[in-house]
Amino acid sequence: MKEVQKNSLKKLGFLAIGLFLINFASYYIYKRFDVTQDKRYTLSETTKKIIDGVDSPLIIDVFLEGNFPADFKKLQTETRQLLEEFSAYNSNITFQFVNPIEKEEERVEIMKKFFEKGLTPMNVSVTEKGKQSQEVVFPWALANYGDKGAKVQLLKNMMGAQIENQVESSVQHLEYAFAEAINKISKEKQRKIAVIKGNSELDDIYIADFLKTIRENYYIGPITLDSVASQPKETLKALNVYDLAIIAKPREKFTELEKQVLDQFIMKGGKTLWLIDGTTAEMEQLYNETGTTLVASNDLNLTDMFFKYGFRINPQLIKDEYGTPIKLASGNQGSETQMETYNWKMAPFIYPASKKHPIVKNTDGVKFDFCSPIELLNSNLKKTILLESSPYSKVIGTPSVVSLEMITEETTPKDYAGGGLIPVAALLEGSFTSMYNNRVLPFKDEKFINKSVPTKMIVISDGDVIKNQLDKGAPIELGYDKYTGQYFGNKEFILNSVNYLLDDNGLINIRSKDVSLPMLDKVSVEDNYSQTQMLTVALPVVLLGIFGFLFTYLRKKKYNC
Repeated sequence: MKEVQKNSLKKLGFLAIGLFLINFASYYIYKRFDVTQDKRYTLSETTKKIIDGVDSPLIIDVFLEGNFPADFKKLQTETRQLLEEFSAYNSNITFQFVNPIEKEEERVEIMKKFFEKGLTPMNVSVTEKGKQSQEVVFPWALANYGDKGAKVQLLKNMMGAQIENQVESSVQHLEYAFAEAINKISKEKQRKIAVIKGNSELDDIYIADFLKTIRENYYIGPITLDSVASQPKETLKALNVYDLAIIAKPREKFTELEKQVLDQFIMKGGKTLWLIDGTTAEMEQLYNETGTTLVASNDLNLTDMFFKYGFRINPQLIKDEYGTPIKLASGNQGSETQMETYNWKMAPFIYPASKKHPIVKNTDGVKFDFCSPIELLNSNLKKTILLESSPYSKVIGTPSVVSLEMITEETTPKDYAGGGLIPVAALLEGSFTSMYNNRVLPFKDEKFINKSVPTKMIVISDGDVIKNQLDKGAPIELGYDKYTGQYFGNKEFILNSVNYLLDDNGLINIRSKDVSLPMLDKVSVEDNYSQTQMLTVALPVVLLGIFGFLFTYLRKKKYNC
């Protein structure tokens, strides 16, 4: 008996020592294991590098707390688990979930403050046992690092999508959203963007939302090409300070001097984002007594330059059966004008052509207005079509008359035979040849370059893609249509394009991560509510009781013998 006790004490001692050593080692050695199929909790190397740079307390307040539907519970859970990974990797990152409107007496004042910060809430219906109630949800988070702060949108705006689809897409976007926000407030700005002026490009108020958003990550400055006529070398020198040039919807011809400045900026490795209209069509021109307008080619004197770079923007219009909504007056009822929604085929709603490319992966469709076909020419450049029209689209030549009466047209698939899948946004990467190679230069330049270093550019055949609407003279969010109340993916697409052109830390590649959420069949759950409750609540208790009874019975039988 004493020998048995001695062995038991030895085992107990070894167990105690083992537990002590394990706890001691775990203090210095930490490892988490991700056993999910899609590795959703494994942080990308880019995210880890960004988090490594956080060397002082960074606090994240998440406002997904309260009584809301199961879909938001999923988003809450996924957000919490991601932030736990962040915190486990770097203890300087802490987070908390709070309900900003928990106190009824402070509800109105707090909601007002949130609105002022751009943290717009959502009204959602909560259904429980057949009873419905309305709840306010703030799908936002705020990250604070020293005196800097950044907001994080947890639920993406997706036109016409069901809430469960929005949640799934938002979960895929979470790591990027938080990594981008942390990168924004923990790193100093480095890259510089030039907004080209001087050829009747969009006024700042029409790209205000884009500028406001992008300046959080990059330095932005205007470069006016008017000075090229008198000081071409000085203008080129000023432009070469920047990393990216944005040319947004010019409406006046470029001179040869201006083209040489842009050409040499590209030859020296400068990135470019071209937003060019192929025609003169404008929506405002249709709002007249006849509801028609004559559309012609938009000659900007850039055709030869684009041809040398490996593409053409043809002076034609694309008519697409997958149009975006337009509201028009349909009559009067009493003293009020009645408005109806129609499908406007000259403003295509275009989904990504290649879901694999990080610029367009997990993004919503983009709204175009009077876009033109992009023709990609044979060259040694790498070309990627980012956006293209639907299979049910076709090209309309110019000059031609466009009328609002087109909303009444009835079409069939035969009307689009031989058409469709027309590129409207493309990425070109590689070494570009100067358009002035073996040509007389408009101005003398001793540092002229014939062949560029490897660089890249994005071409979009519609300047309105970057244009925000105005409400009472003030700019509203890019991609939001105030007339129909719908969101489009314009802002995300443009920001992704800029990030890709300038990205030097791989942040854009986080978008390539695929996360698949198992979704509950709500109808089935409602129909089998009692059965589901029995299986998930009662059955485990019954099984535990049976196991306890058998264990006790067998133990008594063994030791009573």
